[in-house]
Amino acid sequence: MTFCLCIFCCCAISLQAQKFEGLAMTPPMGWNSWNTFAVKISEKLVMDMADAMVSSGMKDAGYVYLVLDDGWMAMERDNQGNLVPDPEKFPHGIKPVADYIHSKGLKFGLYNCAGTKTCAGYPGTRGYEYQDARNYAAWEIDYLKFDWCNTDGINAKEAYTTMSKALTKAGRPIIFSLCEWGNNKPWEWAAPVGQLWRTTGDINAQYDGIKKYGNWHANGVMTIVDLQNGLQKYAGPGHWNDPDMLEVGNGMTEAEDRTHFSMWCMLAAPLIAGNDLRKMSPQTTAILTDKELVAVDQDPLGAEAVKYSDKDSLEVWTRPLQGGDWAVCFLNRSIGAKKISFDWAKESITDDVAGKSLDTHSAVYGLYDLWQNRAVGKTSGIFSASIPSHDVVVLRLKKS
Repeated sequence: MTFCLCIFCCCAISLQAQKFEGLAMTPPMGWNSWNTFAVKISEKLVMDMADAMVSSGMKDAGYVYLVLDDGWMAMERDNQGNLVPDPEKFPHGIKPVADYIHSKGLKFGLYNCAGTKTCAGYPGTRGYEYQDARNYAAWEIDYLKFDWCNTDGINAKEAYTTMSKALTKAGRPIIFSLCEWGNNKPWEWAAPVGQLWRTTGDINAQYDGIKKYGNWHANGVMTIVDLQNGLQKYAGPGHWNDPDMLEVGNGMTEAEDRTHFSMWCMLAAPLIAGNDLRKMSPQTTAILTDKELVAVDQDPLGAEAVKYSDKDSLEVWTRPLQGGDWAVCFLNRSIGAKKISFDWAKESITDDVAGKSLDTHSAVYGLYDLWQNRAVGKTSGIFSASIPSHDVVVLRLKKS
């Protein structure tokens, strides 16, 4: 009897979640070094970026995680097997950098990889999971992005689960971001393992299509949006689909940046900026810090938007919000302007995943244009607008 009870207890423990619970109850917001700087990073750059996160208003808007991507470590571990910060890039080590970031009221993140080497060829974590986790805890990091390069012969679920357990055993609550690219469908198994998982390969600063880089390619914004279809049911508080970092401010048009940001907010995506915060235009700052759109992204209900309709390159996306509000995004993917005439009385909008319905037949909702910051009518009438190419109109609906 005692033997059977022991086996039952061991099995129960093995089925429990490995990750720290209670983290990332809304999608994480922050900044990552990769999109703009790749491995050309340094102690000074990180500290300058922390200063810019505060002075630009990004911190006040909710961006709190400053994540240092690939290239922060030396090319070899030390003779005890520890990761070593690059002595030229980080002459004082990582802990003083973390302390500086924390002094600004921000949180600090680092990068590594499930494979034998990182994507840029630095030491990976394979075989060193528990040792690395102890160092991360000692350095007081708050967020770990964990990539998937150089992983031939490695099982993704096993590798990420091992790292998750290592972080838990290290004892410091650290958000675990699985950067697995969606190859092994992490949305089906990663909820007990981490707080967010990548659903696609890397993003590129282009509206649509792909850009080839030898034996791999990066995806445009709309290409990534299309790849989110069917993933809504896997996301929610503490476990998010991650369509990759933001490219706002990195070369697309203002309309395309606005669309990119709007769709990430509709999709309840992590908002991890990837531009140079020290050189933001007023337009870029306004997009990234728009409080109305950020409120949609951070809505506590955590329901991800679904595509309601798609006709002649004009898409309608809907998302239920906490308290009975709804967000509705009209997205023009064509190369020319599109006119929208939306008769709410003739539409039946439901979200089967969230179990919510937009009842415009027995209730009247006020329409608020989030980018224009103004009321634009009620659902008792027809909503009409002209939407420029590659642009959006995002409405918040609230019962009158």
